[in-house]
Amino acid sequence: MRLFLSLAALGLSLSAVPTTADAAQAQRKVDWTSHVTQTPAGAYVIGNPNARVKLVEYVSYTCPHCADFSTRSAAVLKGQMVRSGSTSIELRHFIRDRLDLAAALVARCGGAAKFAGLSDTIFAQQRDWLKRGMEFDEANGQRIAAYPAAAQMRAEVDGAGLTAIGKAAGLTDAQITACLSDRAATDRVIALTTSAPATIEGTPGFFINGKQAMGVFTWEALLPLLRAAGAR
Repeated sequence: MRLFLSLAALGLSLSAVPTTADAAQAQRKVDWTSHVTQTPAGAYVIGNPNARVKLVEYVSYTCPHCADFSTRSAAVLKGQMVRSGSTSIELRHFIRDRLDLAAALVARCGGAAKFAGLSDTIFAQQRDWLKRGMEFDEANGQRIAAYPAAAQMRAEVDGAGLTAIGKAAGLTDAQITACLSDRAATDRVIALTTSAPATIEGTPGFFINGKQAMGVFTWEALLPLLRAAGAR
């Protein structure tokens, strides 16, 4: 005797069975800009880990071209391409100077949950805190040179106004102190620079799906390359 069970008998209907189209639609509803993970090397990846377009960006927080790129690209790169899941951005630090390192440590201090927001804010306010930091260094450089390494970095962060940026994002004073005192974390940031390919021409520097975008430093130049790779 053959046993036959209908969909109705199982309490199911054809409409309840998910289809490939349903799965694709569900994926499109995910806001991938809030999905941030860390690579084994310590870089942060913003977006869908399975994105068809994987953009790697070498950045410096004291680089005005990086700040300009962050502002100009935001609406389309993050607002559309990353949000849709078609594109991910891996930010790798390319440290140029002491203030750059200070900013990187503050950006990373809240972990994956706060990194993207802090990074955007640090770039958006670069003109103000960088000017303050340079003036602080000029006036206090000799004095703080005698401090222990962690105390020197804390003085830099306070003097530039980066502490205020971190606290506005929800970091506590104790968190900031701990982050600036973490030698292993500092070494990891520096290692992202020392391990960068020798072909990096400057910041921002870009790789799309593993291929370097030579001679490309602006959003206007990068956009058609991302579109050609499948970013939507």
